[in-house]
Amino acid sequence: MKIDARQVPDEGLALIEEFSPESLGLDTDIIKFLKPVKVVALIHKSYNALQVYLTLTSRINISCVRCLEDSEQDFAKKSELNYAIDKLNPVIELDPDIREEIILDYPIKPLCKADCRGLCPKCGANLNEGGCNCGTT
Repeated sequence: MKIDARQVPDEGLALIEEFSPESLGLDTDIIKFLKPVKVVALIHKSYNALQVYLTLTSRINISCVRCLEDSEQDFAKKSELNYAIDKLNPVIELDPDIREEIILDYPIKPLCKADCRGLCPKCGANLNEGGCNCGTT
């Protein structure tokens, strides 16, 4: 997504675009994007700066770190980016910053649900599906 600061009117500009997760390099071993990332950018220009208000949405599949099961979840993030307007190079490329904003919101320890009980340390049974037969839990 590119913004030419010279093309932004005084009342602002709204842009909507979808990015494939592959084009931004977003998939990891634990997080996979199931849908394109929808980006809504509201752009406002002041004297020598651009303010970009982003809304990022998609659907992701995460691998839970406790029970190792896959879980689908909605991904949504709002952020604000500020750019100085360079008169010699007024075109601003947002893709690297959009990628960074998404990655910064990745969970450190993704869970399928907040109260995930994980696996039995002895037999490996998924404790979310009930107890296990080894008697540890």
